Amino acid sequence: MNDARARLRYLDQTLDLLFPGPGDPSPYTLLPHRLLPRRLVPRAWWHPGGRVTVPSGRDGIESHLSEVFGTPVRVTLRVRPARRANRKPILEARAADGPIAFVKIGDTDLTRELVAHEARTLDLLAGVPLKTVVPPAVLHHGSWRGLSVLALTPLPVRRGRIPGDVLTDAIAEIARIPGEHAPERAPLGGRTRGNPAPESSPPEATARTGQVPGDARTGQAPGGPSPADPLPGDTSRGPGEPSCGRGFSWHGDLTPWNISRGPDGRLLVWDWERFGTGVPLGFDAVHHFFQRALRRDDPATAARACVARSLRILAPFGLSAAESRLTALRYLIALADRHAADGHAPLGPPELWLTPLADSQETLL
Repeated sequence: MNDARARLRYLDQTLDLLFPGPGDPSPYTLLPHRLLPRRLVPRAWWHPGGRVTVPSGRDGIESHLSEVFGTPVRVTLRVRPARRANRKPILEARAADGPIAFVKIGDTDLTRELVAHEARTLDLLAGVPLKTVVPPAVLHHGSWRGLSVLALTPLPVRRGRIPGDVLTDAIAEIARIPGEHAPERAPLGGRTRGNPAPESSPPEATARTGQVPGDARTGQAPGGPSPADPLPGDTSRGPGEPSCGRGFSWHGDLTPWNISRGPDGRLLVWDWERFGTGVPLGFDAVHHFFQRALRRDDPATAARACVARSLRILAPFGLSAAESRLTALRYLIALADRHAADGHAPLGPPELWLTPLADSQETLL
């Protein structure tokens, strides 16, 4: 099955989920066209082909979001790619005067868990003084027809190069986020510790309004670290363990497509589903490099490049060559562990892309 057919099949499943009917047919358009389906948007007179009709009854997601926000809402739906463990319906909710929310729908056990974790993480970040990083704010988190619904403030995405110093400052700032107040995650960014909330007992729906993220984050939270403070010393490592021990936080998926330069020069950062604590300093930097490398190389080659270039990647954080190689290896092992916990192997069996590299660096481990 080619990519377009796979996307369209998943789109049909998503429409059945979000627009169950009954109701009068409402016209939408696939953009840019059916052979390259990327977005489903309310149809306008000037749209080309790719017409799709969906029920517009009161049982649909647009009616639910209209009630949440107290204004008529239409949605734009992303047409998702091939199957991934964390794939979920992603919507842009629009009112008459423009976009009002970016909406994630948790429709599986894993995605409900990830959506709930992101909501908790963003609530945490709302109370942390951040100078470089701008996360979205939670507008609504609740349940609808057995699905988790998380609505976030839309960030003004801008394409363009992100200066290296801004990215480094952002990674260092995220690393400082106090772990003792963070939502619990497995130490290396895997599944949430403990049992997730039962499907029949979703979090109580909440609605929030406030300033654009970052507008109120100029003061220091009581008892919290200042963003200008140096990176904290790592008190979690044992005797003889290097200074890249596991005493820091990380975004968990700091890829080029999850960040954007803000109009004021700060870094807009979204998709906090994988935020975790108790990791070595620099995990986000290695992840950013690895995901870029995967766009041009196979997983084994990209993994080797992570280790080979680890000092260059992690030098801005004060790590030595040995500490950098160890951090890169720990990151790759953590990523393989995450995929195993999710029951998904997007990079293929780790025996092919990770084990030979780990064996060659056995003295570090």
